[in-house]
Amino acid sequence: MSDLLDTVRGPVLLAATVAAGLQAGTYYTWASGVMPGLARTDDHTFTSSMNHINVAIVNPVFMLTFLGAPALAAVAVATTGSGARGWAIAGLALALGTVAVTAVGNIPLNDALAAGGSRADFETAWVRWNVVRTLTSTGALACLAWAAWRS
Repeated sequence: MSDLLDTVRGPVLLAATVAAGLQAGTYYTWASGVMPGLARTDDHTFTSSMNHINVAIVNPVFMLTFLGAPALAAVAVATTGSGARGWAIAGLALALGTVAVTAVGNIPLNDALAAGGSRADFETAWVRWNVVRTLTSTGALACLAWAAWRS
């Protein structure tokens, strides 16, 4: 069994790190470019754009990394040796935190906006939740990269 773990450890940590990086990049892009750009638009354009984006993002490519990042981090925990396991566990916790923040923060706001909610009730709160998930996903990336380095 030890030989199998040694064989899969590197590829699993690489895949987990890449998935975490893709998630961190997604949220960072929203924080650094998309939302500042949309902030400069009128209310109708903002609301319409967000509603279209929120529908479009639920696609297989996004969902693969959104759910794949914590799943691969969990596999990394199972395959990583004791010297790096703590970092993999931290990466898993942060990847799960990213999903939780999205589920309790961003998605309910998206749903409220789609149901006719106002930009005023949406924008500031959504941006704050996105900053939190940018930090958790970036933390997951750093922890998993460090686990890979330490393995």
